Amino acid sequence: MLDTHLPGFTPWPAAEARKYRELGLWTGETFDDVLRARTAENPTALAVVDQARRWTYADLDARVDESACGLAELGIAAGDRVLVQLPNIAEFVEVIFALFRLGALPVFCLPAHRRAELVPIARAGRAVAMITCHHHQLFDHAALAAEVRAEVPALTRLIVLPDRDGTAVPEYAINFSELRGAPRNFPRADPSDVAFLQLSGGSTGIPKLIPRTHDDYLFSVRRSAELCELDTSTVYLAALPVAHNFPMSSPGILGALWAGGTVAMAADPTPATAFAAIEAFGATITGLVPPLARLWAERAEAGGTPDISSLRVLLVGGARCPDELAARLGPALGVTLQQVFGMAEGLVCYTRLDDPAEVIMSTQGRPMSEHDLVAVVDEEGEPVPPGTDGLLRTKGPYTIRGYYDNPAANERSFTADGWYRTGDVVCLRPDGNLVVKGRQDDRVNRGGEKVSAEELEEHLLAHPAVRDAIIVSVPDSHLGERTCAFVLATDPALPPTLLSVRKFVRERGVAAWKLPDLVEVVDSFPETGVGKTSRRALRAALLTASNHGNAS
Repeated sequence: MLDTHLPGFTPWPAAEARKYRELGLWTGETFDDVLRARTAENPTALAVVDQARRWTYADLDARVDESACGLAELGIAAGDRVLVQLPNIAEFVEVIFALFRLGALPVFCLPAHRRAELVPIARAGRAVAMITCHHHQLFDHAALAAEVRAEVPALTRLIVLPDRDGTAVPEYAINFSELRGAPRNFPRADPSDVAFLQLSGGSTGIPKLIPRTHDDYLFSVRRSAELCELDTSTVYLAALPVAHNFPMSSPGILGALWAGGTVAMAADPTPATAFAAIEAFGATITGLVPPLARLWAERAEAGGTPDISSLRVLLVGGARCPDELAARLGPALGVTLQQVFGMAEGLVCYTRLDDPAEVIMSTQGRPMSEHDLVAVVDEEGEPVPPGTDGLLRTKGPYTIRGYYDNPAANERSFTADGWYRTGDVVCLRPDGNLVVKGRQDDRVNRGGEKVSAEELEEHLLAHPAVRDAIIVSVPDSHLGERTCAFVLATDPALPPTLLSVRKFVRERGVAAWKLPDLVEVVDSFPETGVGKTSRRALRAALLTASNHGNAS
């Protein structure tokens, strides 16, 4: 058995780890064990499909073995960190399982990342190699990888997947499709050790890398698959960028593979592409962030779409799903909605498929394991009264105890006794379901009064002239911060005005200090690499503007 003991990793206390094993939460299984087991059980079952690939479990296992041998021939060894920046293609699964088999650790990057993100990630992860594609969405990722390699001396191996049209891989890179190596047996990884590194959302400065072990992550994957009722007939459509935690494990591609089902890759999450993929692959379940879910509902309601009747469950997460959107999705798309709230650091909450409609429409679910511990506290860390908004803390069998080799971030984000400070503002209902009210840093401090972005957005979404809305703070010399509402108009020819919005919200019984101070009508919201609306970019747009004279 291989034991890499990654330096900079904070393990669970020995007594807790022993308890999780005795309870059967940590089963001692590795990711490679999962693939080998499913291949042995049903080698001819379809494992992965995309627009050009269709691999059975036997096909996938053979490709993984060949690629692992080829990577080993390049000198990549167990414990080495390897940046993986790939779009939603079948080869993503091949690459990560080849690294798992080899014992190397994928460091998951998103296709939208560029040099400013990738260089710090590579340095923080001490990466020795990078695996990427040549071109994606008219962008040259091979050239980008070469820039990263030039700035990170330790990153000596640049491996590029060739374009499917046959375009030659640049001479400065290694062609992934030509990797070859003598057949060999790889030592089995230690299930308690780190399997890969993920990125924490919204990290700044030194990237916060999240170390996930085989034991803890496979428990999360297995429990997610059980709650989402996956089985061998499941076809999970990866619509969001698949390197993100949500489409990877909630229940994601790994949940589908754990259940012996099929992973289907959509090239992008737009309705035009994704609806066609649902029809072509017979997708039964997928996950979206709220802005994309709204686009899907609007497109389906307009009619004339491909047949998406195979889709039975839609998970919505990554951000709070507004109640009005939650109520709309089932009828529009013909699915059962399942809300999911979680984080790459650990805790995942789901509404259950058989929950009452009120729970599914208005909460973000309850922890998926009885062994998840949650606490709702004030800014001093003291418990708040039941039903009161507060800051969420958590720990449990799949919530990490520290970021990878980042003591400063650990001091900010973890208590001395191992609780993770999530930064989420939530309300814990008597029935155990959480209602997410926003992020701690999404609250506008207006003259000492706190304005919840999520709460005000809910009111704005009820305005007939508002299609979507995002609240951000604006620095103010008198109040400290003011409230700006960025809105998408239902009818661009008749945009809402500041006066009409303030009047509407006030008539809904909202306190005067919660009313928006500014309204900016925009054509679209800037997005992060995983399709979430970027509040940071909206704030930056306001700060760089010479004035706010174009506010309605």
